[in-house]
Amino acid sequence: MKIVIISGGSKGLGLALCQQYLANGYQAFEFSRSATHPFSVQCDFAQPETALAQMTATFAELSRTSYDEIVIINNAALLGPIGPSARKAPTDLITHLNVNITSAILFLSQAISAFQAHTCPKIIANISSGAAIKNISGWSLYCASKAGLEHYIRTVAIEQNEQAQPFTAINIDPDLIDTDMQAGIRQASRADFPALDRFIQRKENGILRPPAQVAAAVIRIISSPIANGARYDITDFV
Repeated sequence: MKIVIISGGSKGLGLALCQQYLANGYQAFEFSRSATHPFSVQCDFAQPETALAQMTATFAELSRTSYDEIVIINNAALLGPIGPSARKAPTDLITHLNVNITSAILFLSQAISAFQAHTCPKIIANISSGAAIKNISGWSLYCASKAGLEHYIRTVAIEQNEQAQPFTAINIDPDLIDTDMQAGIRQASRADFPALDRFIQRKENGILRPPAQVAAAVIRIISSPIANGARYDITDFV
């Protein structure tokens, strides 16, 4: 039996990943606030302590089974609030950091703890962004959280080298996807996001890839020989 566990799998790229892994014979579970699918686990990453309890219980149950392969994909993320953080409500800043950093690290660390002793191939894939390595005006929070999580994954990769039954941990840049996140970007104000016109043009010019195409590329990366701690771009696999 093979298993894939995904955060933020209720829609968009996460849902496409769940659907394709299920079609490939994997058992799939996705953690999300809306939790609308038979394979969903209700878990609000904006509330880390509550989310932790659900993660811990679910991982403890799943870890009782032996697997032929374990794939953990961190996909849940917020982009907003868009605009300089000094102009945004502190509660919105906290929500962003809770989802993108605190709960993401809890999700990954609990998965590692639960499955560390399993002897099968084990992969952690973090869905990152070009924002992790670029400075984008209006996206200070998103750039910071994506960069921080990428560095977390690189360090986890080093730590896993010391384990008897290690995970392979990688970052994946999904490039441009036609999702609700992109729709939200196009609704931002130019005062908050100076590059707004460029993102509108990307949609109008058909540059955004459908989630299913990106999901297929992500799966090809994960299924290929991969280097622990490496960063992959889906444009090399579409």
